[in-house]
Amino acid sequence: MAFILSRRQFLKASAAVGGGLALEFSFPLSSADAEGATGTTEVNAWVVIHTDERVVVRIARSEMGQGSYTALAQLVAEELECDWSKVSAEFASPNEHIRRNRIWGSMSTGGSNGVRSSQDYVRKAGAGARAMLVQAAAARWDVPVRECTVARGVISHRPTLRTLRYGQVAAAAAQLAPPAQVKLRDASDWTIAGKPVQRLDIPDKVRGKPVFGVDVALPGMLHASIAQCPVFGGKLKSVDAHAAEKMRGVKKVLREDGYVAVVADSWWRANEALKKLDIEWDPGANGSASNESIAAMLREGLADPGLPQARKQGDVGAALASAATVIEAEYHSPYLNHATLEPQTCTAWFRPDGFLEVWTSTQNAEASMAAAAKAAGLPLEQVEVHKMMLGGGFGRRGAPQDFVTQGVTIAKAMRGTPVKMMWSREEDMQHGYYRPASLVRMKAGLSAQGKLVALHARIACPSILAVLQPGRNTSGVDFTAVRTLSDMPYTVPHQQIDYAMRNGHVPVGFWRAPGQQNGFYRECFIDELAAAAGKDPVEFRLGMLNEGDKNRLVLEAATRAAGWGTPLASDVHRGVALVNGFGSYAAIVAEVSVSAKGELKVHRIVLAIDSGYVVNPDTCRAQAESNVVYGLGSILYQENNVKDGRIVESNFHDFRLPQISEMPKVETVLVPTGGFWGGHGEPGILPLTAAVCNAIFAATGKRIRSLPLTHHDLRKV
Repeated sequence: MAFILSRRQFLKASAAVGGGLALEFSFPLSSADAEGATGTTEVNAWVVIHTDERVVVRIARSEMGQGSYTALAQLVAEELECDWSKVSAEFASPNEHIRRNRIWGSMSTGGSNGVRSSQDYVRKAGAGARAMLVQAAAARWDVPVRECTVARGVISHRPTLRTLRYGQVAAAAAQLAPPAQVKLRDASDWTIAGKPVQRLDIPDKVRGKPVFGVDVALPGMLHASIAQCPVFGGKLKSVDAHAAEKMRGVKKVLREDGYVAVVADSWWRANEALKKLDIEWDPGANGSASNESIAAMLREGLADPGLPQARKQGDVGAALASAATVIEAEYHSPYLNHATLEPQTCTAWFRPDGFLEVWTSTQNAEASMAAAAKAAGLPLEQVEVHKMMLGGGFGRRGAPQDFVTQGVTIAKAMRGTPVKMMWSREEDMQHGYYRPASLVRMKAGLSAQGKLVALHARIACPSILAVLQPGRNTSGVDFTAVRTLSDMPYTVPHQQIDYAMRNGHVPVGFWRAPGQQNGFYRECFIDELAAAAGKDPVEFRLGMLNEGDKNRLVLEAATRAAGWGTPLASDVHRGVALVNGFGSYAAIVAEVSVSAKGELKVHRIVLAIDSGYVVNPDTCRAQAESNVVYGLGSILYQENNVKDGRIVESNFHDFRLPQISEMPKVETVLVPTGGFWGGHGEPGILPLTAAVCNAIFAATGKRIRSLPLTHHDLRKV
């Protein structure tokens, strides 16, 4: 029989971890738990009810500050009709998930999908549990179910005025068959969902209780620091470890193809010993790669006459030939690291009984589990991944193959002893899955009346799918590379979007809102066209959006809230941008000033977003602010350069984060129209860069066609 760690055994083994375990660790239920012998009952996979009326909602997705942990609990609790003040949550066990045939659905958190892609089945889980509880109460009273009502976890039989609490009937309800169909509550009747309830994770975070990946501490645990080949794809050639092996606390030096690891009794000692290693790397074929060679690769892509087309509508060539005015522009953006404040970390323990436990901050528990099992040579059933709170994700921890594989491989060499492997900040900055560098050339034709009649765009950039999900990339067009250009909402009769996949040696990945830079390209170019047509930027966009279009709705909401067209201080100017994506529609108005010395100040951001439904308004507004502060760094000064095949930047001294003094006032306008489910984690960043850069043009007369702004002289023309 496969081993399953009990709650008591786990708490005893990890007593040194500290408080907040209920928020950080996932526990498979024992049969006793399921039957209620310990005072808890699993009514279904999502809902656990205690005899004292506490309700625990199991969460399959990861929590990295975005609020899914609370929002998903709200949706379950809404349909369960329980008392929200008695609700808590815990992460579902990935091991139990596999054993129960993936009962919790997807465990991946990315693409703003945490709520929108699971809302249907988690709500049905809550409604199903409620139906079972009511049925159990009706059976105890021997009355028809239709005579029973529920409010705040109390079931009432109106004709006899009898009541039962959920905790009194949970054990009986768990023995019933789940209903085949349930009716979900209309959003207009919500009392928990749709409300700005207090987030479940915040009180403990304020107290410093939750355990993140870097906080894990197990009895007898060792620590590992690693050095990876600085050139992507390079290999280890040789290492002289004599000096390091003599240092205090060092237990082992491991040599792998692409990295060297030092294991010691503290991470500081492991990292200090790592610095004493005399390592010789074989950079392979990429040792001479540079910004210049990468730019040449992208430019060659734009020149390719046989590119696949992501969109073709009408006859662009003929329309451009007959246009009254033709505008051309070229835009570029660099590689970008995710720069999560928590570096990549994995703790692994090969137990004496052959079972493997892993503690890691991950956006995809199943992918982490698969990587751990593969590295360990074990079946999935003999692996458990404990999902920790994340110290930043932004897409980086959706690709856990590298750091989880490394952590497990190192622990495999130290069987029986837990080992926590943590990257240094320098390793984290120089070994990520970067936002792709890209180059786009756009050409548009305007009619004599100033209407956009044709748009041709060619984009060259690496493919994220080719790196992380090669099975999805079969047409030669990576949808993440062309989105926002290939699915433009504007009514333009003739459109053609070509894609040049040019995969260099720098690994690319899902950086917050993959394809986000295309919003910068498109919306700044649209502003250029509006200027050429002699039209107001908002008027120009509205002229290409049909009545009732949700893009039009958010554009009107943002400009109305920002007071577009009303006077500003003499040195403050506005810019606008509109982009939809990740299930939602978003528009931004930015207000900026540029001093005589060329110093930029972003004063105000007004963001309007339609996500269909809003589960927690406070969390949605927080995500809008998060999008702004995260995107602001990429606008102002962040970039990753390549020289001699390696990333130049190494820490936050040369990859700056925005300061509090640089943060603008953010006003969020929520305009949920219902009928669909959109995300909030990423849509807000899509129009940000263009809105700021368009405002810079309004202030200075200078067009920004490349990032970051540190490369531009912003002094007024």
